[in-house]
Order: sequence, then structure tokens, then C-alpha cells
Amino acid sequence: MSIWEVILAFVMVVLMLVALLANVLVLMCFLYSADIRKQVPGLFILNLTFCNLLMTVSSMPLTLAGIIYKRQPGGDQICHAVGFLETFLTTNSMLSMAALSIDRWIAVVFPLSYHSKMRYRDAALILSYTWLHSVSFPIVAASLSWVGFHHLYASCTLYNKRPEDRTQFVIFTGVFHTLSFLLSLIVLCFTYLKVLKVARFHCKRIDVITMQTLVLLVDIHPSVRERCLEEQKRRRQRATKKISTFIGTFILCFAPYVITRLVELSSSIPINSHWGIISKCLAYSKVVSDPFVYSLLRNQYKKTWKDIINKILKRSSINSSALTSESHNRNILQLNE
Repeated sequence: MSIWEVILAFVMVVLMLVALLANVLVLMCFLYSADIRKQVPGLFILNLTFCNLLMTVSSMPLTLAGIIYKRQPGGDQICHAVGFLETFLTTNSMLSMAALSIDRWIAVVFPLSYHSKMRYRDAALILSYTWLHSVSFPIVAASLSWVGFHHLYASCTLYNKRPEDRTQFVIFTGVFHTLSFLLSLIVLCFTYLKVLKVARFHCKRIDVITMQTLVLLVDIHPSVRERCLEEQKRRRQRATKKISTFIGTFILCFAPYVITRLVELSSSIPINSHWGIISKCLAYSKVVSDPFVYSLLRNQYKKTWKDIINKILKRSSINSSALTSESHNRNILQLNE
């Protein structure tokens, strides 16, 4: 193995461990908190977490083995099953992010009618569509034998071995990425930019009220005035940072891989094998970032996972103190004997 392959293998191991821990923690928060389970976005986050966990335990280990051994890990049936899963899970996770953005858009732009427009039944219908949409592409690919081990990405994914099917595979790949990556990106941009517009409008209204209050309060201390102005500035930046994170992580993680897949279809442009694996690792990094972007850094999830950790630590401390007292009693009995 070259130094590049060692580094890529190490990156894959780190991504797998962090993705597993973070997504399991999100799942624990969902099971632990009744408030999270009551919320409609919780269904979309649960579906996204389910996709991320399956990707972590199925596709990522085989890619790691492909990087190390430089050949297809396991038999053809295992590789085809993992390639089928990878195509399904990637599309499903993209559409789940689009569904979350639609939920936020309705909640912010139509707050009074949110509970009537986005109910559990509506969320279930959206999830049913995402599953049907996501499973249709791998079914077509598997039926046409377009799933296999791709050496450029060291993974089991969409791959055409037959030169006579090249035109059909190019059309299929273009349609697949258009209706998965591009469609989700358009939905994300449209909904979150609408949310940002409303957030900025509300910030302006609050800013006007704040400035009027500061003008009226003549005797206010300068430090209080400065704090108000700093909070005003942070308020304006907060929504922009969140929305930039949602759209930015999606583009940063998925765009290099999708562009590489499309460029690969042109036989005139050679692609470096290391770049192929790097673009695949970037796509896998979305599995790592999703739990933090959509769940663990939110206040409700923060409180929940902190409660879980404190409960586990408290229980372990009680068990350790019980064991200590038990051993102490045994020592006293032995001395008495």
C-alpha cells in the first residue's frame, strides 16, 4: 500500500467510527425523548439516521476493504447487494434532506397553518414517495446488471462492464443524478432561501423595535447598549449561518462525487484513482455531518443526549460505589474471621 492508500484507509476508519457513534446517539435521543418523537420532523430525521447507519455498516466497510486489497471484497452477490443498497440509501438520504427543508419552509413561511399542512400522515406520505423514488433506480440498475465493483472508487456501486450498453448507461446515470442530487439541491435552495428571506424580514422588524427602545432609554448604560447591538448583529448572522451549513454541506459532500461520475462517462478525460476514492470519501462524510447538522447541535437534542450521558454515568458511578462497599464488607468479614 502507498502512503496515499494508507491515509485514505485511515480516513475511512475515522469516518466509520464517528458516523456510527453519532447516528446511534441520534437514534438514542429519538427513543429517549417523547417530545422529539411527537414532532413531525423527527420522522424525517429518523429516516435519515436509518439510511446513514445502514450505509455505515454496509457500504463503507466494503470500500475500506477495496482500498486495502485493491480488488472486489467478497463475492459477486454480496457486492451486488451492497451496490443496490448504496444507490438506494444515497438517494433516500438526499430526498430526506429535501423533505426536512420543505418542513422548515412550511413551518417558517406558513406558521399558522403548519399543523394542518404537515401532519404525521403527510410526513408518512412524503417518506413513502422517497422510498419508492429511491428504490426504483437500483431496481432498474440491478435488472440490467449495472451494479458491481468499481475500481476507480474502490466500492460496489453503479458500474457498467458491457461496452454495448454504454449509451443506455450514460442516459441512466444522467437521469439518476438529475432526479436525486440535482432535484434535492433545487428543493434545498428554493426552500431555505425562502426561509432566509422571512428570517431577515423578522430580524429587520426586531432591529427597528430595538433601535427605537435604545433611543427612548436615554439613561441606559453604554455596555447594555453595546450588548443589544451585538445581539442584533448575531441575530442577523444566525439564520444565514444555519442555511449556509445546510446547503453548503450538501454541495461540498455530494457534488465532487456526482461531477466525477458524470465526467467519468466521457472516455476522453482520465480520472486519477486517488481522486475517485477521495470523492467517494467526501460523499461518505455526509453520513458523518448529518447527525450534527440536523440533530445533535440543536438545543433539544443537546439536552436529550446530555441527559442520556449523565444517566449512564450516574448509573455506572452507583454500580462502582456498590461494588466498592461490597468489597469493603467482605474485607471486614475476613478480618473478623
